[in-house]
Amino acid sequence: MEDINELKNQIKAWSSELGFEGMGVSNINIEEDGNHLNKWLKKKRHGSMAYMKKHGEKRSRPDLLLPGTIRVISLKIHYYSRDKEQAEIDLDDSEKSYIANYALGRDYHKTIKQKLKLLVSRIRKYSKLKGQNFFVDSAPVLERAFARDGGLGWIGKNTNLINKNEGSWFFLAEIFTDIEIPVDEPATNHCGSCNDCIKVCPTEAIVAPYQLDARRCISYLTIENKDVIPLEMRKAIGNRIFGCDDCQIFCPWNKFAKKLVTDDFLPREQFVNESLESLFKWTRDDWEKNTQGSAIRRAGYSGWLRNLAVALGNSRKKESVRAALASRLDDTNKMVREHIIWAIEEQKAP
Repeated sequence: MEDINELKNQIKAWSSELGFEGMGVSNINIEEDGNHLNKWLKKKRHGSMAYMKKHGEKRSRPDLLLPGTIRVISLKIHYYSRDKEQAEIDLDDSEKSYIANYALGRDYHKTIKQKLKLLVSRIRKYSKLKGQNFFVDSAPVLERAFARDGGLGWIGKNTNLINKNEGSWFFLAEIFTDIEIPVDEPATNHCGSCNDCIKVCPTEAIVAPYQLDARRCISYLTIENKDVIPLEMRKAIGNRIFGCDDCQIFCPWNKFAKKLVTDDFLPREQFVNESLESLFKWTRDDWEKNTQGSAIRRAGYSGWLRNLAVALGNSRKKESVRAALASRLDDTNKMVREHIIWAIEEQKAP
């Protein structure tokens, strides 16, 4: 039998070589987090995300998802590329688009999966045990709970994982294993009395500390939601056309955020400094070409146009904006058209 402590050190070294910037190991008992999820689901705060309910206990029971699992190896990798000052400038410019930080570069699923494949291959070769599988936001896993118990950070009042030394701009990934690797100390909470994330949320989606109503969250409204954006939410969306970063931008712990070192996550030229008008004029072919390998594909072309229509309705009143909106009234579906009509009315309002 291999030395378990040595194996853990090896995994840390391999993960670092592959570009991961933190690793923690936890056991599989997160019953309290499973109960929290069930209460959230009963309140219907998941909106139309039926997949959140679909897998039952598997989200909090790795041994049900992958029988034999006794440990979760959590890994993180940073994607921070836009500081607070630049984010505020971008959000204040109503004629420019704002895309969430994590989606500016290559789709993180693709990059991280490649790294995980290599890491798991090394673990299998070294340990001669086969019971491992890996996930990156692609399976029913309460990843923040396992990462917290593995010492990578605490779950903040905005429900994101926050690291005391590095902030919260990072992706998470997991490896489930049947190897009895020594576990790490869970992270402790350092939110204290701070409520900045709750105060700055444009749509008041953080309904209480550690409680997020996805139905009000701009990330949900502009990405997961495939239908009409409620009227009462549209003004608050501003120029955010894919996701929202506000609860991270204004989190005091992100003054310690690390700049990214993975080139894949560097912002793509077509997503930076682009006007809402120019993006709204993209044909489906333009969209397919410019979003290839991007997480933005998740919104779909109709969702993209819908989000842009709302942002244009919120932008500075200009004849060119009204003309751009009107030009697409006949080449979009009913759902998108509703948002275009709303935006034109907003542009005409005094």
